[in-house]
Amino acid sequence: MTLKELMLTVFLLNLPFGHMRSKAVPYSRKWMLAVHLPVPFVIILRIFSGFTMRVIPLMILADIAGQLVGGKLGKIRPR
Repeated sequence: MTLKELMLTVFLLNLPFGHMRSKAVPYSRKWMLAVHLPVPFVIILRIFSGFTMRVIPLMILADIAGQLVGGKLGKIRPR
């Protein structure tokens, strides 16, 4: 898996969690789960992909981007 594929996977993994986070009350249990639950999966993906700890800042950026875009998509309502 290339670095771009890994970042895209992390981004896509966080979209539903960002959606869930946008519907939850800030700092509630559901909100905390939506923010922190994908982190172990991201760590496992990084390790099994063979990347070192140097890519962690990029994984954090992809994680945050997925959360933000998922939150924006969660607030869009069809008319």
